[in-house]
Amino acid sequence: MKKLTSFTSYADAQAQWHPDKLWDLFDGAPSAFNIAHECIDRHATDDERVAIIVVHADGHEESLTYRDISLESSRFANFLVDQGVKPGDRVAVMLEPSRSFYAALFGIIKTGAIAVPLFTLFGPDGIRLRVEDCTPRILLTNADKAEQTTDIAGLRTVVVDADFLQQLSRYPAQFTPTTAANNLAIFQYTSGTTRELPDAIRHTHKALVTLMVAALYGTGLRPGDRFFCPSSPAWGHGLWHGTLAPLALGLTIGAFSGKYNAGRLLEALSKHQFTNMSAAATHYRMIRNAPEAKQYTYSIEKLSFTGEPIDSATEDFIKELFGTSVCSMYGTTEIGVILVSYPGASDFAVKPGSLGKPIPGGVVEVQDPEGRPCKPGEVGEMKVLRRGEWIATKDLGRTDEDGYFYHAGRADDVIISAGWTMSAVEIEDAMLKHPEVLEAAAIGVPDSLRGQVVKAFIVAKRPGDEDLIKEIQDAVRFRLSQHEYPRHVEFVSELPKTPAGKIHRKKLREREMQLLQQATPV
Repeated sequence: MKKLTSFTSYADAQAQWHPDKLWDLFDGAPSAFNIAHECIDRHATDDERVAIIVVHADGHEESLTYRDISLESSRFANFLVDQGVKPGDRVAVMLEPSRSFYAALFGIIKTGAIAVPLFTLFGPDGIRLRVEDCTPRILLTNADKAEQTTDIAGLRTVVVDADFLQQLSRYPAQFTPTTAANNLAIFQYTSGTTRELPDAIRHTHKALVTLMVAALYGTGLRPGDRFFCPSSPAWGHGLWHGTLAPLALGLTIGAFSGKYNAGRLLEALSKHQFTNMSAAATHYRMIRNAPEAKQYTYSIEKLSFTGEPIDSATEDFIKELFGTSVCSMYGTTEIGVILVSYPGASDFAVKPGSLGKPIPGGVVEVQDPEGRPCKPGEVGEMKVLRRGEWIATKDLGRTDEDGYFYHAGRADDVIISAGWTMSAVEIEDAMLKHPEVLEAAAIGVPDSLRGQVVKAFIVAKRPGDEDLIKEIQDAVRFRLSQHEYPRHVEFVSELPKTPAGKIHRKKLREREMQLLQQATPV
């Protein structure tokens, strides 16, 4: 019987889909299943099979075989057991993609302990909040970050560097996992602020099986792909879609280590002939602005993005550069991926600006405040049907006559001015079409007459002045409507972003509210 990976068309995705068929992609079963075995050990029979090419921002690269990672993660697992780590214990890992990171990550998972990836750019407060929340037995990190943890009571920090990996050689290079599919494997924190720590999403080993729906139809992964994801594995996209899913299929993947640089990424895509890439919308915008973009030749066949909508100017540029459409993959850390554009499916038309259609077997609706389905073109809240209940995404959207979904912003990103409901996403898209605009964010700010008006924050190529403000305002008037233009424009050197790379409009709103409070007489 053919596996799901044998089919590439949209029609086959609907006809062949059944959740039980996902298990055919793995060695394990519900009673005995381990992410590290499925992603690494079972592919380690060939000494030369490359698992990961780590592209470092400083110019050097690491090529790690499945065999390398299998042996070193087993040694790491034996080290952890020697340190008293038991199944169910949390072990935090705060390292950039590297030999050390992958040895640690998969070593933790082999033992039955719970891996807790932490973003390397967290400061002391961000580290403390997460450590106090998950209470790890050990924190694995580098020497610089270790200095920021010395005053966290009860925390044991281990510096994982080249010397440490050398010392691991005294531990056995074999370790047999004993976990079941329903055992916890990973705690994943979403990108909250230090004042508002989201609960960790608790993933079992079985989550890898469920993940393959997004892998097959959201990123279009198939055997033989050479896959790159520049997102940090501290976040859901970089870890699950960018690392675990493609490794489970035995692919060669690329990872980016250090501060993201679009030129360095493009060089690596060309040099190593990657054929499939999934990235955040921000990554693609930076590619569009990279002077090196058209200096290389590429082998890209499939592209996908997630995190936030991609503006149409960037969408058009990426299609011209790589010769293929960039496909949306929409979901949240809590509910998973629910809308996709089926990369690689020749019978699926990718509509510019759309989120695609539901995953095979998925039911998604746009609903009004009373829970009734909206008609095509009507904006409402997107919800997904799970176990007989509608789960809210907290995102607004609409559908068209062909059943494609479109994003209309977060529920709290809606701007209501003089009775008009406006989408921050659409306003930003219109501003980004101006050739001098590199990045843009739109929020609603208080106005005594209209309730709210639009304020835009712009990162521009040329110095901001009254002429450029008028050009941007006129562009929005022309592309959207006379009432949706930004009445206030502020030029900034950079926009606040979440660690996952999304524009952090909430921080902009908070800043404006603070300024308003300071300006209001007591």
